[in-house]
Amino acid sequence: MADEVKRTLKVLDTPEEVSEAAAGQAAAAILAAVAARGRCALVLAGGQTPKGTYALLARRYGQTIQWPSVHFFWGDERCVPPDDPRSNFKMAHDALLGQVPIPPENIHRILGERPPALAAEEYERGLRAFFPAGASVPAFDLVFLGVGADGHTASLFPGAPALEESRRWVMAVEAPEGVPCRHRVTLTLPAINASMAVFFLVTGAEKSAVVRDLCRDPVILSATPAGRVRPHGELLLFVDKAAEGASPRDTHE
Repeated sequence: MADEVKRTLKVLDTPEEVSEAAAGQAAAAILAAVAARGRCALVLAGGQTPKGTYALLARRYGQTIQWPSVHFFWGDERCVPPDDPRSNFKMAHDALLGQVPIPPENIHRILGERPPALAAEEYERGLRAFFPAGASVPAFDLVFLGVGADGHTASLFPGAPALEESRRWVMAVEAPEGVPCRHRVTLTLPAINASMAVFFLVTGAEKSAVVRDLCRDPVILSATPAGRVRPHGELLLFVDKAAEGASPRDTHE
């Protein structure tokens, strides 16, 4: 149930401190998953704040994490080639994947260079092959997410039909007019919400209204795509002071 989600808000002074806190918590989650299950299924997000977190994971925890036991997935991807500067895969590769010893078979990227519907089908097929046969949802250990000022997360935008999807794990979607790279592929809410943990990384004053919504009553949360993220496990929000709109604090709900 929505009101049973363990929600933790961690407010840091700066975006750099957000990246540091998220990287430390992520490293601990990865190590715990590998120790418990022999592998970690980690979902990456795009954006500048996650980029700083990924770089710290490589630089600070590169010798600590058992990278051959970590499998990398993506919450969404723009429909561009993998070497395009707008590619979420390229950002993650430059900041993290290319800096640590990860077997190529552990990188499960969305093929953004393919037609969107085909890329979505192939990505879902790969997910279903990775997780136990017959699983109704994927069991990711950790999902990184960002959030837009409009409350969108991954490529789930306000009012989009994909928000109501209950069967598919992956969909081809179109971002609203005016958003760069409108053609995208995204995980759906059932796939995201089946995870053991979700880390929202949020910075900037323009996100303060969204952060307030994320910390309100679950009935209000359902109004935004980000607010409808309610994982089986814990939900951590790492935000900077500008996004939180008040003095730093660490609260547990």
